[in-house]
Amino acid sequence: MNEPTVEINGLGRRFGRLRALDDVSFSLDDGITGLLGPNGAGKTTMLRCLATVETPDTGRLRILRRDPGRVSERTEIRRRLGYLPQEPGFYPNFTAYDFLDYLAVLKELVDDGQRRREVRRVLDAVDLGDRAMTKIRKLSGGMRRRLALAQALLADPQLLILDEPTTGLDPGQRLRFRDLVSRLGEDRTVLLSTHQTEDVAALCERVIVMDRGRVLFDGPPRGLAETARGSVWLAEQRPAGGGVTWRNADGRYRTIGDPPAGAELADPTIEDGYLLLVGDAALADVA
Repeated sequence: MNEPTVEINGLGRRFGRLRALDDVSFSLDDGITGLLGPNGAGKTTMLRCLATVETPDTGRLRILRRDPGRVSERTEIRRRLGYLPQEPGFYPNFTAYDFLDYLAVLKELVDDGQRRREVRRVLDAVDLGDRAMTKIRKLSGGMRRRLALAQALLADPQLLILDEPTTGLDPGQRLRFRDLVSRLGEDRTVLLSTHQTEDVAALCERVIVMDRGRVLFDGPPRGLAETARGSVWLAEQRPAGGGVTWRNADGRYRTIGDPPAGAELADPTIEDGYLLLVGDAALADVA
């Protein structure tokens, strides 16, 4: 059997007393995997370890059949890795083209003609071809997010790590992003961290849910929804007591929790399963 693109065994990472990752294990093959979790769940720390930005304290990590703990192998991983961080940095007085051209040099695209073609390719891929000569400080927030995605696509990486890639995108841009990522996932490994359960439902054949540094769920999106089967119900009046409740557009109240006798049960969604797993931590994100 071929070795997985990513192998994680017992990974741990601490920051002082905070345990950001606690005995995390999973592997990744080609395709698109969604990573869900509330703020502070350890998602970004996990992605930074996979992007070779952070070094785990414990456990074993192999990326693209290489050991990132060895300098020579870490360099080879970075040549074949695309990473979109949650808060990418920019040079505001660079044009979009110059920014990507500079990063392409760092990616070791030294042939001028090849590099120009690659920069134009990724600009077009994120619908910024007509903004190539616009200075970054004049781009909107959504355009900057797309530019950050473009740099992750340079050199056609085999492993693509995306941290909150749809933040700041309008609905049309989000649809174009889904089309792009779905095509990328056909022949490479994509790990997509997001708070948007609809992106997971639309793109991912697998979803991992994390909270407090641990993996709570690992399986297909439909399986995540099914964890809430029998725990989602509808009522005409706001129910008393615990549970996550909101008023639907039809005026009825949808609740996740223990249903009372005779309650009208609803078909669960991915969001229902996620909220049931992480509970109050998810609500804190929107408080």
